[in-house]
Amino acid sequence: MAILKMEDGSDRTNLEEIVRELAPLGIQLNYWAISDNQELQDLLAKDSLTDAEKETVLQGLDNYFEQLKQNAGYTSRDLIALHPGIPNLDAMLTKFDKVHTHADDEVRYIVAGEGIFGFVRPDGSQVELTVQPQEYINVPAGTEHWFYLTSAKRIKAVRYFIGTDGWVPEYTGTEMKVQRQVAVLG
Repeated sequence: MAILKMEDGSDRTNLEEIVRELAPLGIQLNYWAISDNQELQDLLAKDSLTDAEKETVLQGLDNYFEQLKQNAGYTSRDLIALHPGIPNLDAMLTKFDKVHTHADDEVRYIVAGEGIFGFVRPDGSQVELTVQPQEYINVPAGTEHWFYLTSAKRIKAVRYFIGTDGWVPEYTGTEMKVQRQVAVLG
């Protein structure tokens, strides 16, 4: 269940209300069910996956990729699996924990674990959204945002791309006003 932390410290947990709050940014947030296929569930429960196992997960979720290809022109996808055992994980994540934009949409389907996207809204206020399994998010190109992991430091997400050239972070220098939340949610 997504959790939107407002700048005043209050939380929103109703998906429709969260979607309304994020609408001025053009952010899409949806709930996409994950198959109860046992092989897929077993793979999602593992920390590390081989390339072959990642491909098995991706193929098990390709119905969503096919929709995105047909409706929005997406051409590729991959699976990222982050966990505390990855060497230099914190250093790797520092590329994304400052306010930045991308030249292309940032599209993620969270299939295990959780992460937090922060956003600068048009009025200058800021919010943070905890995304969890079975949540799909599309952050439009040019949207000021940041990303970090919760204290569990675990996430598996399918990343969808039209192209990968526009995915380099462009830092804006905007200061984050919201207090980082620490969520340890199931």
